[in-house]
Amino acid sequence: MRIREEYKRSGYFWLHDNPGKKVPGTLVISDGGEIELEIVGLFNESIEALNGKDDLTRIIGHIEKDGLVTLENCFYKKKNIPFGGISKSLVHVNQVLSGVAYDKGEVVKFNTLSFSIEGLDEWLGISGIRVAYGDDYRTATINYTPQEEITYKLDNGFKLHILFAYTLPGFPNTTEAKITQRAYFKLSTEIEKELSEFIDLAHKITYLLCFAVDATVAVSDVSATSNLIVAEISENKARPVPIKVYYPSLPFSQDVQKIDIHRMLFTFGQIRDNAEKIINTWLNTYEVIRPSLGLYFSAVTGTHKYLDGKFLALAQTLETYHRRTSNEKLMDEGVFRSIVAKILCQCTKDKRKWLKGRLIHGNEINLGNRIKKIIEPFKEHIGNAKVRSKLIRNIVNTRNYLTHYSEDLEAEAVKGINLWELCQKMEATFQLHLLDQLGFTSTEISNILSNNYKLKQKINE
Repeated sequence: MRIREEYKRSGYFWLHDNPGKKVPGTLVISDGGEIELEIVGLFNESIEALNGKDDLTRIIGHIEKDGLVTLENCFYKKKNIPFGGISKSLVHVNQVLSGVAYDKGEVVKFNTLSFSIEGLDEWLGISGIRVAYGDDYRTATINYTPQEEITYKLDNGFKLHILFAYTLPGFPNTTEAKITQRAYFKLSTEIEKELSEFIDLAHKITYLLCFAVDATVAVSDVSATSNLIVAEISENKARPVPIKVYYPSLPFSQDVQKIDIHRMLFTFGQIRDNAEKIINTWLNTYEVIRPSLGLYFSAVTGTHKYLDGKFLALAQTLETYHRRTSNEKLMDEGVFRSIVAKILCQCTKDKRKWLKGRLIHGNEINLGNRIKKIIEPFKEHIGNAKVRSKLIRNIVNTRNYLTHYSEDLEAEAVKGINLWELCQKMEATFQLHLLDQLGFTSTEISNILSNNYKLKQKINE
């Protein structure tokens, strides 16, 4: 989660079991969504608590600027016992709900969750701002037309809204006239859902945008509403109270990525006529290939500090992807079981269990064959048979060496700049498969490859 400005709030905090003891402290949320609460003393100084039997599942606070807050799933990172003096303790907080105090055991449910994602405006390419210059370019007329909300129905019962917030020039504006527009997503449902369901869905949508713009982008400005938590704005009229939500979310890059339309795999404009289907396809596909997506995004978002780790994650991405999308075996399963049974019958009883463990995965195709199957649909873009054969051999040999570090394999493993180039090809190959999963035709994928310099560079390294 992107936190653009330092969040540091002082206040008092307490537990539901002991509301009379309010502990002074400071709540800090750093960029990335990491949350810590520094308190003076401890919430509970009983013998049981000092022995580690603390229940910090939910902490309530009242802080400057924001008022009431609920801190979820907390635990001590550092516990200092005060012996008559002043000591400070540090509490890790998993989630902050700002603007509300929930009761002990109360399930957090909402009807909407709104959030921004870096690069969304660039990806959408939708603006209501129009600038017209005079013939001599010494005069200009600026117009703004509010953009209409875009809504899609999701297969899981939610709705996804694309909305546009804007600001117009204030008064007086003798020296500056500023108009801003910012796009954001909103998930909504008529029946209240647990916050975790909203966050999981927002997480998948964020990764869809990461894939589309081919960059690591983070979520920001998250807020939720419930139809049961409202504020009166006039007689007989009320509106839901927005509750700000903070949590450490992935993906996240320490440096804000520069989003370039020419490096995107596809823009919203390219899929607009079919966007609802593509978004639902992504969400449904995500559930099938979730492990491979997790490995892929861990590789491309900078989680691995060393190239060896990135390569292994990409190799596992391709292998896991093939396992999740293909049931291919070396032979018919019935034939394989029959062969195993015959082999086990010939084995001495004391070694039978060991041999069965060795044979149990014998019907699986090896990594080389899996990579070959993955490359096959896009072989025309990757190179001739000799190039493809070398690529497969390099992936297999390097994976085996980095997994087992056998001296016999060291000479066959790819290193240095060649390893980086190999990672680029593997990353591009998986991206082509994701485009195929989303429903892009072979012609559309070829056009993307022709027009996207970044993708073309990866596959031609």
